Amino acid sequence: MKATKQLVSAIVLALLLFSTTTILAQDDAPKTPEYYTVTTMYWNSENDSTMDEWKAVEKEYLDKVTSKNEFVMGGWYYTHLLTENSNEVLYVQSYPNWEALDKAASRSSELEKEAWPDEEARNAFLKNMNSAFSSYHSDEIFATLPGAKVLPAAPEGDMVLYMRQNKLAFPEDGTDEEFNSLRKKITDNVINKNDYIKGYYPSMHAWGSDKRDFNEGILLNSLDDLSKMFDRNAELMEEALTEEESKALGKYFKGHGDYVYTAVKL
Repeated sequence: MKATKQLVSAIVLALLLFSTTTILAQDDAPKTPEYYTVTTMYWNSENDSTMDEWKAVEKEYLDKVTSKNEFVMGGWYYTHLLTENSNEVLYVQSYPNWEALDKAASRSSELEKEAWPDEEARNAFLKNMNSAFSSYHSDEIFATLPGAKVLPAAPEGDMVLYMRQNKLAFPEDGTDEEFNSLRKKITDNVINKNDYIKGYYPSMHAWGSDKRDFNEGILLNSLDDLSKMFDRNAELMEEALTEEESKALGKYFKGHGDYVYTAVKL
């Protein structure tokens, strides 16, 4: 696909959420989601659409369907920047509650029929949109956690998403109270004080392949800011936690994986 090389080379993100750019269909809708889904897809190498053509199709669907779906809070595409598969594309969609997650697909089908009343035209549009990706994909559901640092407004352009996928350890001598207390201390004294972190979206496995998943989606202005963020985090962590607290926090994790994506502004 022609769009692949252009998207991968565009270093210009989110989770959940990550960040999920909010598309509020109702004025009184919740400001933060309770759940989000992650669909992992892969570019179709036989599709010759350009990046601009792909964006135009997705933008049309966003305007006519997703943004009008009262059960969906937001949606965003994330493309490979530093991951193991250069063809990987994530689509993240957020929901105010579990009930909305269950109803969203049916509502989207209704809105598709309203947007393209002619069945032949509707099927042709959807076929063209779906042709950007290969037939294989996977889906997971994550529950959002307290402590998000939410972007005050939708990004003006593409950003960078650093996704840290932690694996929880569930130690026998651990407690929810201790874990949540330490996490809050880090959120208050590290995440919220690090100016390189523009958005922070923590979440945990709700339905998917690994119940140990504890994800942290971090939005940055540029890839340059990634190393600066790490350096500043180290300084703030040293100030925020005692040696005993650092050891206590470490027992809750078995390791982590790092992934970097570009969030595509449609």
